[in-house]
Amino acid sequence: MGGIENKSVSDMKENILCIFKDFMTGITKIDELGTAGSRLLIGFQQALEYIRRPPIDGTSELIDKVIKANGTERLKVYIEAGCRNSLHGVQNVNKMNSCKLGLVDHISKAKVFLEELEGLLGDVTNSIQRTDGDLFPISEKDYDGELNDHAIRNNMEEMVFSDSQNIDVTQLAALMSIIYSMVKREYLMQEKIVSALNLKSSLGELESYCLMWSLRPFINDDIMHQAWRLVS
Repeated sequence: MGGIENKSVSDMKENILCIFKDFMTGITKIDELGTAGSRLLIGFQQALEYIRRPPIDGTSELIDKVIKANGTERLKVYIEAGCRNSLHGVQNVNKMNSCKLGLVDHISKAKVFLEELEGLLGDVTNSIQRTDGDLFPISEKDYDGELNDHAIRNNMEEMVFSDSQNIDVTQLAALMSIIYSMVKREYLMQEKIVSALNLKSSLGELESYCLMWSLRPFINDDIMHQAWRLVS
């Protein structure tokens, strides 16, 4: 009987390790998507900056002398047009719209990947529950996206990771729930940023959005490095 139970636990552990690898593959997809989204956000910012670029300051003595010294018809037309090239203006409007559509698509794809991660986390929890009642399940509240940094640090301090072969499956499940929580919070931030983008967005806002997107404030690099060591 004991041999059967040991085999059951062993099979469960092997299954959970496979799920964990799939989970981290999903994390890679979300990371790659986030990098592409960052480029789109910067593109939106640059296009809007061009559209809002102020005309040449005619009150500057130096600029006034340059204009008078090069008073060609082409320069006069350019100044009358608000110092904007009409073709470049159209190109930047199109670029801005394209970047916004790309970011909306990014959020849609990220949501799908996030749901897949949640499904894998649920599979791990169910596997633990089915195999051994003494192995506590990961509760819903552990990965609802509301874990704060203090809670994450406390959870990590209680875990001792060496390699995937020796790790306790409940610790592995807890690690997955923590990573899921971080990624979900990152996704929610990105979703709010994309929803806030419009022609009225200030350049200061856009600068902050780009900075926060690239900094990934909800992702704890130490935790992610620990997780990747377990699948290497």
